Amino acid sequence: MLSAPSIIFFLIFLIPLVGFLIWLMKEDKRKGKIGLMVLAFMVIAGVMFMYLMTRGK
Repeated sequence: MLSAPSIIFFLIFLIPLVGFLIWLMKEDKRKGKIGLMVLAFMVIAGVMFMYLMTRGK
C-alpha cells in the first residue's frame, strides 16, 4: 500500500510529467514511437527498482 507522501508524489509530479512526455513525444513525428518505448522502459525500470529497494513493502 502506498503511503501518503507517495500518493502526493504520484499525483503532483509523476503523472503530469509522464503525460507531458507522452504529449511531447507524440508531437515528434519521426521519433515518437522510439520515445514512447524509451518512456515505457524508464517507467517499468523505475517501478521495478523501487520494488526491489523496498522489498515489496
